[in-house]
Amino acid sequence: MQLTVTPARRLVGQVRIPGDKSISHRAAMLGALAEGDTMIENFLAGADCLSTLSCLRALGVEVQGPDQGRVTVRGRGPQGLREPREVLDAGNSGTTMRLLLGILAGLPFFSVITGDSSLRSRPMGRVAEPLRQMGAVISGREGGKLAPLAVQGGRLKGLDFHSPVASAQLKSAVLLAGILGAGETRVTEPHLSRDHTERMLSHFGVPVRRDGLTVAVTGGSKLKAREIKVPGDISSAAFFLVAGSILPGSDIILEHTGINPTRDGVLEVLRAMGADITLLNPRNVGGEPVADIRVRGSRLKGTVIEGGLIPKLIDEIPVLAVAAAVARGETVIRDAAELRIKETDRITAVREELGRLGAAVEELPDGLVISGGMPLKGACCRSRGDHRMAMAAATAGLVAEGGTVVNDADCMEVSFPDFARVLNSLRVE
Repeated sequence: MQLTVTPARRLVGQVRIPGDKSISHRAAMLGALAEGDTMIENFLAGADCLSTLSCLRALGVEVQGPDQGRVTVRGRGPQGLREPREVLDAGNSGTTMRLLLGILAGLPFFSVITGDSSLRSRPMGRVAEPLRQMGAVISGREGGKLAPLAVQGGRLKGLDFHSPVASAQLKSAVLLAGILGAGETRVTEPHLSRDHTERMLSHFGVPVRRDGLTVAVTGGSKLKAREIKVPGDISSAAFFLVAGSILPGSDIILEHTGINPTRDGVLEVLRAMGADITLLNPRNVGGEPVADIRVRGSRLKGTVIEGGLIPKLIDEIPVLAVAAAVARGETVIRDAAELRIKETDRITAVREELGRLGAAVEELPDGLVISGGMPLKGACCRSRGDHRMAMAAATAGLVAEGGTVVNDADCMEVSFPDFARVLNSLRVE
């Protein structure tokens, strides 16, 4: 599918962003491990989260929906999951594969999990290794570093794990294995990654202990089914936060959007760049902070994005690069080598795709240098099968002279199936 974007004068209106992808995944998985019916509202019916539901069904879990954003997971505790007859297919979803590896490691049966060609090339060794240290037997391509991965789980012991990177997926996999094993499991990170798993485990009744950058759980903790109201995904909201900031005269309200402090780096950076962003009606829903976010057009300036800020906005860097291309002055992004092992190498992809539009972008080993203020011109961009690259290119097209065509734009189904319609609903020509 091709998406053609023409310049807009401004964006005006009020919209609700699709449910948070990270929280949707976790709600379904923890619901499968819980005892009782977990009712999930505003579940993201994107391709990645549907892969998680498909895998849970293959493990014997009864799942109803999604139906208009509602999903019911009928949990029977860990003992309710059974050995799958078929290979589990995580599709393009790294979250599905990595978090399920933590669960499969703690279950007393054999399973095999794989994904599409992109996911089969993404590194799984750093998740598999601590699970092996806990007692799971995991094998696969390149010494068990790449999918397909075969797992013989059960009889895990606790682990004091010092993670080499700030990764919520790695941390979550080890914690999920920990609650299915014996003894205490501790995970220490170099920087705090998103903490949705810890918050949701607490919501399901699991004692979670935090001491600075260390989080701990105890094996054998029982999960009790809960109602989950998934907030809007700030990673999806980011495209409209940037679009509203770079188009003069824009005034957008993004309803019921998650503002988790481990995920709000995009707000911090845009404000540092001079964006006009206001949080309206802040509240707490099921352990997650939520607000309506108002963004108005403003003149942006360059900034530096690095260090502990990176884990708080790693998924938003492609669209923040668009903001940097429009802003006055230079923006430097460092410490983001993790971008090279996403759905595509997002560092190279951002340089090449923004370069097609006329932006001045230099590639660093772990980031980018963007010289802002160069006028953008419409071009034909490649999504590379990466949903965030597709939407970032479309956002840039709103301020580029002429038309911008995004090829292979159907990959947006992964996280924001309705992106084009929502964008057009806000346009003022």
